[in-house]
Amino acid sequence: MVWSPSGLYRHNYLDRMRYLVHCVGMSVEGNIVTDTISALFAAQANGPKYRGLADALREGISEGGLPPGTRLPPVRELGWHLAMTPGTVSRAYTILTDEGLLEAEVGRGTFVRDTAPPPPPAPLLETRTLADRTPEGAPVVNLFTGRLPDCGQLALIQQAFARLATAPQPGLLDYPSRETFRPAREAVVHWLESVPMGNFGHEDIVMAHGGQSAISLVMQAVLTGRRPVVLVEELCYPGFRRAAEILRAEVVPVPMDEQGLRPDALADLARRHEAQMLCTSPALHNPTTVVTPTERRREIADVARAQGFQVLEDDCTRLGDTRSETYRALLPEQGWFVSSISKILSPGLRIGFAVAPMTRRGELRRVAEYGAGKLAQPLAQIAADLLSRPETRDVAAAVRERNAEYVRATVNVLGVHELRWHEDAGFAWMRLPAGWRPAAFCRAAEAQGVYIRAAEEFAPRDHVVPPAGAAGYQPADPARRVRGRARPFARPARRAAGADSGLTLGYIVTVISGH
Repeated sequence: MVWSPSGLYRHNYLDRMRYLVHCVGMSVEGNIVTDTISALFAAQANGPKYRGLADALREGISEGGLPPGTRLPPVRELGWHLAMTPGTVSRAYTILTDEGLLEAEVGRGTFVRDTAPPPPPAPLLETRTLADRTPEGAPVVNLFTGRLPDCGQLALIQQAFARLATAPQPGLLDYPSRETFRPAREAVVHWLESVPMGNFGHEDIVMAHGGQSAISLVMQAVLTGRRPVVLVEELCYPGFRRAAEILRAEVVPVPMDEQGLRPDALADLARRHEAQMLCTSPALHNPTTVVTPTERRREIADVARAQGFQVLEDDCTRLGDTRSETYRALLPEQGWFVSSISKILSPGLRIGFAVAPMTRRGELRRVAEYGAGKLAQPLAQIAADLLSRPETRDVAAAVRERNAEYVRATVNVLGVHELRWHEDAGFAWMRLPAGWRPAAFCRAAEAQGVYIRAAEEFAPRDHVVPPAGAAGYQPADPARRVRGRARPFARPARRAAGADSGLTLGYIVTVISGH
């Protein structure tokens, strides 16, 4: 098995590999695309840098120096090479995207668009997959999304839909009311009975289309003013940032340590920015797997109480039961709780929920009633059916155990590296083998048919991003296949040309199961 910057690895394990990448990002000096752009930019006349860069890119595209499909460097990397800010590069990219010369793909980057006329439509029965874009039809591993192991939940879901299809549905002829969703909310109360939530009931709950929708609903209920400030962990679930930016909020990262958010830094940033809200994942942090202990949670709650900001706790990642008090229990008037069934039962159903403080539940209800996040009535009925059945808990326990098998197999192989992991997490946090720059790793993986995400996903904009990458898999036989897919990371990497060992030690998130 051989690591090299020109290929992820050469080994027959490739066709069994399933790496789900959360992030890969860091500059790589001297690559051909960057050099081409640098030369074109140097030839431009004086003027605004963003316009000169846009003209240089336009010239390179028209003359064939940047052919269709060329992946442009990340804005931070190109800005460093050209001595300009990432915002300047982003502005130039945006100009050419608006002109139709570039196209941006979420999680992959910015590419030169193919402006040639599209080919004639393919026959109706012909299918085309990502494998058609890999050399010699090599097997493709599309790791932009994951898939849960089936431990019986598909049968439960199909049975629930069958019961729904045969039950009388006179309510479908009326607009749904708050009472329509009561069975689903009561089922959520039953589902959360082991979670230390403080006093709560179905009236405090709003159903949503997944955890991300629930996060957006809470933000809409909390944030006010022209430019509200939302605090997040310095590395965090990217949905926090995206939901906040949609609402024109400013996102401010808070430093962390081995126990999660640092209370001293939190207090200082909340005071300086007059923050209205903190979004955090203390039960199981994504992506580092840090679990915030109860004492640290209480310190953070004290800061929130003193500063007056609301705290949204995202519990969508954890597979096992939490033993620590939630912020809703610690802050009865300021704590919000969001979760979903995506990681434990089915991401495809898009069923999530938000629990408001008792004093704020009216605001959350109004946002759900008049916004776009209200759950469709049939899905609410499915949620009520699934979450109230004892066998659903048995299936969830089986999913947790299967995930734990994946984790143990991965740790056995990757234990030679600095590794963070937790049996209730679908991922682990690991230093990249020496000699690999994450951006080079990303390109090498894609050349072998492994499609991965960029690292900036986890960091707020204009924040220093630790060099990071991600890999994951969805094996049917965890003991055998996890070892095969993780083993490449356990071998020392061959040093990349020109790499500095102090810079090439990045991080990689290894996703064990669907996430």
